[in-house]
Amino acid sequence: MAPAELDALAVREQLFHERVREWIICTLVFASLYILCHFIITHFKKHTDFAAVHDDEDAAVNRIALGLCTFTLAVALGAVLLLPFSIISNEVLLSFPQNYYIQWLNGSLVHGLWNLVFLFSNLSLVFLMPFAYFFTESEGFAGSKKGIMARVYETSVVLLLLTLLVLGMVWVASAIVGNDAASRQSLYDLWEYYLPYLYSCISLFGVLLLLLCTPFGLSTMFTVTGKLLVKPRLLEDLDEQLSCTRLEEAAMSRRISSGKASCWLSLNVELLREQFFAIRSKRRKLELRHRASPWQRNLGYPLAMLGLLALTGISVLIVCFHVLELLLDDAAMPRGIQDACLGQVSFSIFGSFGAALQVILIFYLMVSSVVGFYSSPFFTRLLPERQDTPLTKIIGNCVSLLVLSSALPVFSRTLGITRFDLLGDFGRFNWLGNFYIVFLYNMGFAGLTTLCLVKKVSWAVQAELIRAFGLHKLPLPVTRSRPHSKPC
Repeated sequence: MAPAELDALAVREQLFHERVREWIICTLVFASLYILCHFIITHFKKHTDFAAVHDDEDAAVNRIALGLCTFTLAVALGAVLLLPFSIISNEVLLSFPQNYYIQWLNGSLVHGLWNLVFLFSNLSLVFLMPFAYFFTESEGFAGSKKGIMARVYETSVVLLLLTLLVLGMVWVASAIVGNDAASRQSLYDLWEYYLPYLYSCISLFGVLLLLLCTPFGLSTMFTVTGKLLVKPRLLEDLDEQLSCTRLEEAAMSRRISSGKASCWLSLNVELLREQFFAIRSKRRKLELRHRASPWQRNLGYPLAMLGLLALTGISVLIVCFHVLELLLDDAAMPRGIQDACLGQVSFSIFGSFGAALQVILIFYLMVSSVVGFYSSPFFTRLLPERQDTPLTKIIGNCVSLLVLSSALPVFSRTLGITRFDLLGDFGRFNWLGNFYIVFLYNMGFAGLTTLCLVKKVSWAVQAELIRAFGLHKLPLPVTRSRPHSKPC
């Protein structure tokens, strides 16, 4: 063979080996996420939905739906890890450019992961989760032979009708928005236009949901931290409070016992019992705080609160700086690129430290959005319970988490948390190029987060000062209103 043909064969062989290596890495990563998500869902699912006691067919249907939910949750977790993995990969390649053992970590692998997450997110949201829900609710067409295949046929027909309905609605909406022949003609191309446009709408809904849930979740995390950790109290004597509470509990216990033994005393035993349980709960909390070490009592809670304040404040400062950049430079707008150029330049002006801070902020905002989502009054019912979550609620949780997590890369890039541009189809969303949407989104996040932060911190400091100086024990003024005179 000629030298040119040998070189071409060597290049093709190298490309083949690189592609096989990328597929093996992607498969191993997804398999690990799938196993982890399986344990998570198993921890929350209701056992009676999957036990083959009453009907083997229902149990098999539930297991199939459980597998689809596990797949969707694995995709959601992969979407959360997508941007941090890309940022860390870029910093590793910058730090060790000639290291042989990390040559597999390249732009082609990262770009392939972004494309796979986008593809599986579309597949899960548009097909798998609706199929899982309708599959669990189906019973087969009337007159057909009962079995799993009858349920599959019914679910397929219902899903097809739903797809046609959504296609028609999006077709009409797109024709109204883009009133030109080119856009109407492109609507017939399902893969190149419809799915990216539908996912663009879902992504816009996801980032709006993140905008509403994240500030609320940040304030909720301050409350949760105060409940989980031992809070230091000013001007407080724990020993005296604990002894008084124990004496009060013993006195209440004697009153309840005397009320049961004597028939001459007219006591409301139920009211006394409620008061006794309240005092006991107070005594246990005081004992828990008393058993805590001075370091835990005086250092753990302040450090946790300072950490939350620092992360929230840094996020707000970055967003405010990004707002100024949007006003001065068009390059600050979120955009998509088709080639991941890793290992050339850091995506933070502070180098590796700034990249690590970006990763921490991305995870922090995601946790805050999830906390805010489950704490909001509209979605509180979706909160899963250990070993007591029905399958329909599991499906709802998987869909909600997938919407939030798949919007996280766009959310982080739109707010300027990271400079890593969106890869693949994530950068093809129609609304990313609209300056007014991006600008108002940044302003809304900065305003809502600052308002929640100031309100939460100021109220907490005010309540602590009132309690420390004993002002909460003062009797409140009682206003007496005149009784209305009865008409004669």
